[in-house]
Amino acid sequence: MNLEEHNNQQEDHLFEHHHFNAAKGQDPLRVDKFLMNFIENATRNKIQNAAKDGNIYVNGTPVKQNHKVKAGDEVKVLLSYPPYESQLIPEDIPLDIVYEDDSLLVVNKPAGMVVHPGHGNYSGTLINGLVHHFEKLPLNSSERPGLVHRIDKDTTGLLVVAKTEHAMSHLSKQFFNKTSQREYVALVWGRVEEEEGKIEGNIGRNPNNRMQNMVYEGEEADLGKPAVTHYKVLERFTYVTLVSCKLETGRTHQIRVHMKHIGHTLFNDERYGGNKVLKGTAFSKYKQFVENCFKVLPRQALHAKTLGFEHPETGKWMSFETPVPEDMLSCMEKWRRYAKSSQL
Repeated sequence: MNLEEHNNQQEDHLFEHHHFNAAKGQDPLRVDKFLMNFIENATRNKIQNAAKDGNIYVNGTPVKQNHKVKAGDEVKVLLSYPPYESQLIPEDIPLDIVYEDDSLLVVNKPAGMVVHPGHGNYSGTLINGLVHHFEKLPLNSSERPGLVHRIDKDTTGLLVVAKTEHAMSHLSKQFFNKTSQREYVALVWGRVEEEEGKIEGNIGRNPNNRMQNMVYEGEEADLGKPAVTHYKVLERFTYVTLVSCKLETGRTHQIRVHMKHIGHTLFNDERYGGNKVLKGTAFSKYKQFVENCFKVLPRQALHAKTLGFEHPETGKWMSFETPVPEDMLSCMEKWRRYAKSSQL
């Protein structure tokens, strides 16, 4: 039975909850294991039950959990109710709006706020706040209102939000064509030797850890999506370095993945292993110092400081900058004092 026939036999409409295309380098893999690599917070049991209920489709046909997914296959999970993230509930969430006009607004996102609803985060997101404060925001290609780009939950800083269809189209093209400007400030483990540099490497899902992305190398170098990050050293603090990162592309976790790739994982980045002592001494006093820094900055040390783009209506170049937040400043000051004392 194909997808069309199956739908015709059901009274209830099926809603697409997940949609993935297997990469060209994909080795044959059971569909339940394949989906475990892509769906956050999913359990093997839930995926297998979805397959038993006939809700997992490969190339339009329902399959069992032991079906082997091959390169180029289209995998979908369809259920009889809408995805939670599609049911946007307006919430009166305070927004730090640094600029607003009839076409767009620029928001300074705090740490801990998820940008859009998704698995495990169905409320309290930036979009829940946006749809409360603004009516009829345009939808992006993923049907998320107003969203032109995104930053991670525990990354702070600037985002531009479109208020009209024209602004959405115009701004999205700028991000796609790499004409927008984005600068981040990051504290990373280790002494970055070069004053500045360029990191290139395709980024895609880490097949061994579904919560991470990675840089593909060697024979797999053409997998994933092209990504380019430019970095510059701002200050060195003995065992950590403060860097500026400018994005040429905007891949998921790009700075976090690229900096780890060159041996400089972001400080206290739990997902990528930066929440352990990666550089320094074995002295217990030093370990306690690092733990204190983690307490001051309980997240990855990353801030979207600068955002620039051409206004979709006036054509005028607009640039915004937001100060590095207090938690990062406090952590940097601790390292600054440590660096000075270690030189005495």
